Amino acid sequence: SRSPGVEVHEFLDAELSCEFRTENDKNPRIEWKKIDKDVSFVYYDGHFIGPFHGRAEIKGATVRLHRVTQTDAGKYRCEVSAPQDTITLGETNVTLTVLVPPHTPSCDVPSSALTGSLVQLRCRDRHSIPAAVYTWFKDNRALPIQLPNATYTIDEKTGVLTFQKVSRADAGQYYCEARNGVGPGKSCSGTRMQIDDLNEAALISGVLLLALLLFLGALGGVCAHRHGLFSRDYCRSFWIPQCHGAAHISSQNLHRTEHM
Repeated sequence: SRSPGVEVHEFLDAELSCEFRTENDKNPRIEWKKIDKDVSFVYYDGHFIGPFHGRAEIKGATVRLHRVTQTDAGKYRCEVSAPQDTITLGETNVTLTVLVPPHTPSCDVPSSALTGSLVQLRCRDRHSIPAAVYTWFKDNRALPIQLPNATYTIDEKTGVLTFQKVSRADAGQYYCEARNGVGPGKSCSGTRMQIDDLNEAALISGVLLLALLLFLGALGGVCAHRHGLFSRDYCRSFWIPQCHGAAHISSQNLHRTEHM
C-alpha cells in the first residue's frame, strides 16, 4: 500500500490503495474489511457489501469510496489470496481519517457576576476533526493567550476562559471562535457579561442577622427544656395562664379538683 494513512475532507472521495504482484495466480481473491470492534466486509466475492454498495468502486485491489462521511472513518484491511503462489496470502491496513470543518461552537457566558468571584466562560465544538482550538473575543477584540499581568487565563484546547478574581474592568461582550485548519472558523453569538460590586455592608449585616437568629433559637430551646416542655409528661398535661385567679389543671389532679 502506498498510503497507510489517508486524510480526506468530508463529502469528498477517498482512495484506499492496495497494490500486489502475483507469481502464477492470475485471479487472486481480493477482500476488503473494516476493522472496528467487530470486523465487517466492505468488498467480498466481487461485490461491495452493505453501506458501501452503490457508492464505491474497485480498480485492481484499490478501492475508491464516494462522498465519505464520519461513519466511513476507521481502519480498513485489504487481503489478497493467491493459492497458486508460494506466498499465498498478503494483507495491508489503511486508516481513513475524515476531516470535518468547525461547526458553530456552544458558548457559556454568565450574564452577571460579583467582583472578586471566580468566573469561567466555556466554548466547545464537539464535531470538528481534528479537534478545534479556541480564541476568545471581548468587545470584538481577540484576547491574547499570554499577556503580562493579565487578569485571566485561556486554555485554547478546552476553550475555557477563567477569571480568578473578576473585576468591573472585565465587563463586556464576549464570544469565541473555533478553528481547526480544515475550513473557515466558526463563532458563537456574543453575550454581555455584567460585573457588579459586592455590597460588603449588606453581607456583614446578613451574617450578623443570621447569627442573632441562631442565638435566639438556641436560647429558646434551652428555656423550653428547663420548663419541661420536652418531658415525657408534656403530652399528658396542659397549662392555663394564671390570670384572674385561674388555677393550674393537670390530668393527674383533675378528679380531685372536681370534688372540691
